[in-house]
Formats: sequence, structure tokens, C-alpha cells
Amino acid sequence: MKALEKFGEYVTLILRTLTIPERWSVFFRQTLKEIYKLGVDSLWIVIFISIFIGAVITIQVSLNIQSPIIPDFTVGYIAREVILLEFSSTIMCLILAGKVGSNIASELGTMRVTEQIDALEIMGVNSANYLILPKLVAFILFIPVLVIFSMFSGIIGGYLIAFTTDMITIAKYEYGIRYWFVPYYIGYSILKSMVFAFLIASIASFFGYNVKGGALQVGKASTDSVVTSSVLILTFDLVMTHLMLTK
Repeated sequence: MKALEKFGEYVTLILRTLTIPERWSVFFRQTLKEIYKLGVDSLWIVIFISIFIGAVITIQVSLNIQSPIIPDFTVGYIAREVILLEFSSTIMCLILAGKVGSNIASELGTMRVTEQIDALEIMGVNSANYLILPKLVAFILFIPVLVIFSMFSGIIGGYLIAFTTDMITIAKYEYGIRYWFVPYYIGYSILKSMVFAFLIASIASFFGYNVKGGALQVGKASTDSVVTSSVLILTFDLVMTHLMLTK
């Protein structure tokens, strides 16, 4: 029953959030600020992690498929498929749930315990729409950029392994990257990431917005938002993969 009650509160908050902004100029200004804070500031960690994960995937695949009956270019092919289908969308969003989700939850939680949200409500402002909607829109709009950078960086990481070691030649790695490429997979990963971005931002906003207590409860809300987002990302990943890739 408690889970149903929480879900009802979440739906109510989202319905309050998804209303037409009262002042579009303020909304656009807030959205641009959130794009920079939630998206652009996350770019460096996405690139850094993707390069190293791409390199690790290439090394592990190369070590585990050494066989005279498996062509060497398979290393590049498998690395590309893993990066495009799962890493750059699902795994990267799990990482961003920790960075972006905790940021949103702690910010809104601090505003709640310092009564800033109450002050907005007293002034007749729809605080959910004013505070949460720009975060939702900003993160959903910018997540495709993060995914594209992650895909590119992951493939570059594999290329660096081909360039600096003798595990696979650059020519065979490049051939594997191009072999049997399915453009649909990029759109699939971007669509998945946008769903995950909505989950991360909305769940973090819910936990932060409804904090009761002090600094300890703000920290707990931040932790709860990351855990809940991660579980739902994995659940939706399973469902969307089944719906969009299986026939």
C-alpha cells in the first residue's frame, strides 16, 4: 500500500509539473541554465568513462575470441554493438542517475527544508512547474548529445587499443566497426536514453520535492532517488529491448 501511495504522489506531482508555464521567458531561461548544469557539466565524465570502457571492451573481446575460425574484425563488430546497444544508453544513464539524479534531489530537497518552495507556493506560483519542468525538458533534450558523444568516445577507445597494441590491426578494427552496421540501433539507443532521462529527472525531483526534515533527510532522498532510478532504468531497458528489437 505504501508503494501505491508513493506512486500516486509521484503521478500527482508529474501532472502538476507538466502544465503550460506561466512565463515562457523565465521557462526558457531556466531550461538553458539546467542544460548547462545537468548536461554540459556531465559531458566530460561521459567522454572519459566511454573512452576507457570502449578500450576495455575491445581488450576483453580480443582476448576471448582468439580462434582460427573467427575473423579478427569480429572484435570491432562486437565492440560497436555493445557500445551502441547497451553501454551508451543504459549503462551511461545508470552512471548519470548518480550524478544528475543526486544533484536534482539534493537541490530540491535543500529548497524544501529551507522553505523556499513554501515561499513560492505562498506567492501563488506552481512550484512544481517552475522548478521541475525546466530540469525535465533540459535533461531529455540534452541526453541524445551525451549518448552520441558516448558512442563516439567508446569507439575511439577501442581504436586507441588497436593503435597502441598488437591485439588487432587498425584496418581490421575499422572494418569490424563498419561491418553490417544497422542505423536503427542509434535511434533505438537515443529513444531509450530519453525515456531513462525522464525517469532520472522525474524520480529525483519527486524525492527531493517531498523531503520532510533536515539535512539528513535530504541525503536520504538523494540516495533513494538514485536507487529507485537505477532499478527502473534496468526494468524499462528489459521491456524496451523486448519491444523494439525482438520480432
